[in-house]
Amino acid sequence: MLVTYEKLQSEFKRVLLTLGFTAHKAEQCAIIFAENSRDGVYTHGLNRFPTFIQYIKDGLINPNAEPTKEGGFGAIEQWNGNLGPGVLNASFCMDRAISLAKENGIGCVAIKNTNHWMRGGTYGWQAADAGMIGICFTNTIANMPPWGGIDARLGNNPLIIAVPRKDGHVVLDMAISQYSFGKLNLYKSKNEQLPLPGGYDTEGNLTTDPAAIIKSLRPLPIGFWKGSGLSLVLDLLATVLSQGQSTADVTHSGSESGVSQVFICIQPNAGVQTETLIENIIKYTKSSRTEKEGGSIFYPGENTLKTREKSLKEGIWVDEGIWERVKGM
Repeated sequence: MLVTYEKLQSEFKRVLLTLGFTAHKAEQCAIIFAENSRDGVYTHGLNRFPTFIQYIKDGLINPNAEPTKEGGFGAIEQWNGNLGPGVLNASFCMDRAISLAKENGIGCVAIKNTNHWMRGGTYGWQAADAGMIGICFTNTIANMPPWGGIDARLGNNPLIIAVPRKDGHVVLDMAISQYSFGKLNLYKSKNEQLPLPGGYDTEGNLTTDPAAIIKSLRPLPIGFWKGSGLSLVLDLLATVLSQGQSTADVTHSGSESGVSQVFICIQPNAGVQTETLIENIIKYTKSSRTEKEGGSIFYPGENTLKTREKSLKEGIWVDEGIWERVKGM
């Protein structure tokens, strides 16, 4: 089923206004959720919206909270999210990092006590649109075993790196598990197998069955032991820089709330030379022979732009059941 971007956004805003959001905050949140679905990240757009609403009703998200500054020095700032909406706190922090980078060449903002930021790539695009290199990451509830273990002790701790580019920003947005749980649930809802093994079943066998991975809570880290190590150090950085909760703390709290995040911006050298360097790298990457005849090689973010264009032209795909649920809120 397809709906327009405007319709999706207006429904989100309507629901949020019934839950104590100011008109401005409701508009900001609605835009981010609608843009996530517009860009094809349905798992953190419409599909995640009912969970977001439930967290508000459960008191885990405070729609009236504002971030407060708690420390900092030089180009580094520390903030407390006060359990406000994660999407708003994250947008605010990336704006602060952009401002700091404009003043100092680089800016780093760490925030504690915040909530799920939905699609992390949102803030990479935000930085790139401002002409900045953006790097951001978050910790999460434990949902992935460390390499060699079988119990969830690591988060899938998404990492985003964005590079501004005139003909389409390069935006890498990835979870540290081979497939995020949102993606696993999407494949499960469509009764489809994963293209590649994404984790283990309860017997310890690698599988492409998303339901089996969700049941075992044993998703596969990217790069095996390398992904496991990357998840750990991202949690360390987010926790230390923000002085907030670690993945262990979030997990022990019983809900994925009060997470820690970091937003970094770097102002690149403007000019033809930088643009040429970027284009040469992309051109060289795309010059590879393709695995299959007629295949294509894409840089991170390229497919997002194609999906965005198609969504705005033809409408945004929505899960009909979830859409009807939102309309009934």
